[in-house]
Amino acid sequence: MSTKITVIEQLKNEPKNLGLKALLILGLIGVGILGVVYIDYNGFTEFGLTVMWNISKSIFTPNTALLFGEGKNGVLFLITETAAIAFLGTIIGTIVSIPIAFLSSRNIVPGWMANIGVAFITVVRTFPAVVYGLMFIRVTGPGAFTGVLTLAVASVGMISKLFIEVIEDLDPGIIEALDAAGCNGIQKVQYGIVPQLMGNFASTAIYRFEINVKYATILGMVGAGGIGAPLIFAITAYRWADTGALLIGLIIFVLIVEYGSAKIRKKLATGE
Repeated sequence: MSTKITVIEQLKNEPKNLGLKALLILGLIGVGILGVVYIDYNGFTEFGLTVMWNISKSIFTPNTALLFGEGKNGVLFLITETAAIAFLGTIIGTIVSIPIAFLSSRNIVPGWMANIGVAFITVVRTFPAVVYGLMFIRVTGPGAFTGVLTLAVASVGMISKLFIEVIEDLDPGIIEALDAAGCNGIQKVQYGIVPQLMGNFASTAIYRFEINVKYATILGMVGAGGIGAPLIFAITAYRWADTGALLIGLIIFVLIVEYGSAKIRKKLATGE
């Protein structure tokens, strides 16, 4: 009973900040009104509902020859290619992100150097993956390799940022002890810091792989390999049975990746 009374008293003694809360609510209402004013609602196109119905129906009546087919046109090959693009893009992005993150952490390098690294990461994160994909297509041509390069560059921004947060959350006593032992910067990273960060680094990389699986599908629509291009071709050609087969394969693949990713990250977090 006394604990309940204490909690109630603490809630009563908290500052109300009614003015700040009212200002925040008015700001949110204002943003909502601006959204309604500046975003035109055009409704559905002439055949929009028909297309939506056909796509939904195609999932239950897929092209089984495509769904279970072999060769480069089969769903299994396209899913495998999408997974390979996402995996290689994540691996390359993670490897590149590690030195960038260390050179951008204020508890590792001087402040001016960290500011340069953070500014570089911000610039990389400014552009969406599709923009990188369109640029790389002009350089290397359409195909899976373009998808790998695109996801690698797009991954650097997010992974580096998360790596920096993990590095800067380290116990400063560890670095001080290494300084007292006479270790140089490389030795501090190699022997004192990296072993403690591997679990968090691996968890971040796995999470990014999960994101890249979905990005790889989108990039396929702009010619960067994977299942995206066949999917958009099937939709634009009104081949609904093929669309259903591709969507079923994609849904199953994404569910497997998300389930496996969640399991691995949970084990890394708990150490079990």
